[in-house]
Amino acid sequence: MSSIVLVLIGLLVFYLGFRFYSRFIENRIFKIHEEDQTMPSKALEDGIDYVPTKKHILFGHHFTSIAGAAPIVGPCVAAYWGWLPALLWILLGTIFMGAVHDFGALVISVKEKGRSIADIASNTISKRTRLMFLSFVILLIWLILAVFAMVIADLFVAIPSSVIPINIEIIIAIIMGFLIYKKKIDILIPSLFALALLYFFVWVGTKVPIDLTTTMAVQDVKNLWIIMLFIYSAIASLLPVWTLLQPRDFINSHQLFVGLGLLFLGIFIAQPVVDAPAIRSLSEPDVPGIFPLLFVTIACGAISGFHGLVASGTSSKQLEKLSDARMVGYGGMIGEGTLALASTISAVAGIALVSNCNLPTVGPVTDLNWNVYYDTWAHASGNKAAAFVLGGGALIQSLGIPTIVANTLMAVLVISFAATTLDTATRIQRFILNEFGIATGVRALSNRYVATIVAIIPAILLAFWNVVEPGTGTMRQAGWVLWPIFGASNQMLAALTLMVLTLYYWQKKRPILPLLIPMIIVMGITISALVVNAIQFYGQNSILFGFTIILMGLIIWMVYEGVNKVLEIRRTS
Repeated sequence: MSSIVLVLIGLLVFYLGFRFYSRFIENRIFKIHEEDQTMPSKALEDGIDYVPTKKHILFGHHFTSIAGAAPIVGPCVAAYWGWLPALLWILLGTIFMGAVHDFGALVISVKEKGRSIADIASNTISKRTRLMFLSFVILLIWLILAVFAMVIADLFVAIPSSVIPINIEIIIAIIMGFLIYKKKIDILIPSLFALALLYFFVWVGTKVPIDLTTTMAVQDVKNLWIIMLFIYSAIASLLPVWTLLQPRDFINSHQLFVGLGLLFLGIFIAQPVVDAPAIRSLSEPDVPGIFPLLFVTIACGAISGFHGLVASGTSSKQLEKLSDARMVGYGGMIGEGTLALASTISAVAGIALVSNCNLPTVGPVTDLNWNVYYDTWAHASGNKAAAFVLGGGALIQSLGIPTIVANTLMAVLVISFAATTLDTATRIQRFILNEFGIATGVRALSNRYVATIVAIIPAILLAFWNVVEPGTGTMRQAGWVLWPIFGASNQMLAALTLMVLTLYYWQKKRPILPLLIPMIIVMGITISALVVNAIQFYGQNSILFGFTIILMGLIIWMVYEGVNKVLEIRRTS
C-alpha cells in the first residue's frame, strides 16, 4: 500500500466533509442563515476575554488550542493495531462526530451569550446537571494540564534544541500582539515575519541546545520544566487574549500549515511504502482488543470533549459573526483530523525511513521499522509521539533538510500545540471554577487569581505524585497512569455535550439524528472503556479505582438527568 494513496483519500474525505456535510448541519440544524444574533464578543466586550476577532485570527487561536499533543500521540499509539482501524476512525469520527460536536458547541454558546456548555446544561436539562458537569470538567482539565506539562517537559529533555525556539516564540507573539492591536498593523506581514523568525531560532536551537541534564538529574530537570510551564500557563491565562494567546496561536497555525505541507510533500518525494499491516492479528499473545481501546486512544484525533470547552469557553467570546462559526468550529476539527492523518502516516510509513534513533522504551535502534517500534503494546504506548517526531523528521529530511533541524521542527510543532492547550486549558479552568464558585456559593473562586491558583495546584500534584502502575507494578507519575482514563472521560464529555445539543435542538423542533447517533456511539464506547479501566485498577490501586468510579458515577447521573428531561418534555407536550 502506498502512503500517497492514504494521504489523497484522507484529504479528499476531509474536503467533502467540510464542503457538503458542514453546510447540511449549518442549514438544517443550526439554521445560521436565519439568525440575527447579538454576538457576546461585542455585547460583553472587556478587552480581556470578550474580544471581537477576525475569523482567520480566531481560527488560528481555536485550531491550535484544540490541536495539542493528543491528536499526535493518539494515532502514533493506535497504529499498533494497523493502519486501517486508525484511518477509518480518524476520517469518519472527524467528519460525522468531532467536527459536528465542535461546531455545535460553538454555536450554542454564542446563542447563550458566551456561556459554557456546563452552564447551558442547567437550562437545557437541570440545575443539578450543571454542578455535576462542572465537577466532571474540573477533574478532566486537571488531568489535561498535568499530562500536557509532562509531555512538554519530556520533549524539552529529549530534544534540547527545541527549548530556544519555543521560548523565543513567546516574546515574538507579545510583540506581534502589540503591533496588531495597538499599532493597527495588518496581521499578515507581522505573522509571516514572526514565522520566519521562529524558523531562524529553530536553526539557532540546533546550534545552542539547552540541555540541563549535564548538571542535573533527568527527573529533576523534568520537574523544573513542569514548574516553569505552570508558572507560564498561569500568567498567560490571566493576560488579555490579544497580548499573547491570539498572536502566538496565529503563528502556530502558520507553523502547522507549513509543517503539514512539508510532511505531505516529503511523502510525495520519498514515497514510503506503508510498513504496517492493515489490521494487526489479534491472535498474537498479549494484544489488547481494538474495542474500546483504539477509539479512546486516538481520542482528540476523532472527537474530543475538550474541544467543546474551548469552543464555549474562549472561542465563543471572540467570534465576530455567527457565520464565522462554520470555519472556526467545523473547520478547526478538520485541521485537527489532518494533523492526526499526518501523525498516522508518520507512524505506519515514515518510521521505515529512520536508521539510527533512540526510542524512549527500547533505547538505541539502528534500523527502525513498524515491527520494531510496535513489537509490544507496552512499547507502543510508552513511545508516545516518538513516531511522529522520528517518522515526520525522516519525511522532511527527504526534502534535503538536515536531520537535527528536521527533528527539531517536529518537536517544536508538537510542543507549540501542547503549550497552547496548556495555557488555554488553564484559562478555561479559571472560567469553570468561577462558575463552580457561583453554583456552590464559594465566593473566593470568583476571584480570577484565586481561581487560577486552584486551577494549577492539583495539576502540579498529579505531575509530581508517583503511583504504582497497574499491570507493570512500576512507579510512574499519576498523570501518565491516569492517561487511559483521560481518553475515555474526554470522549464521554463529548457525548454529554452532544446530549445537551440534542435536547436543545429537539426542543426547537430541529432534526437531531446527526447529533443523537454520534452521542449514542461515543457514549457506548466510553462507558465500556471506563468499565475496562475500573476492572484493571481494582485490587491494583484503590485511589485510581476510586477516581474511575467517581467519573462513572457522574456520567450515569448526568445520563439519568437527560432521560428525565426527555420524559418531562413528553409529559408536558
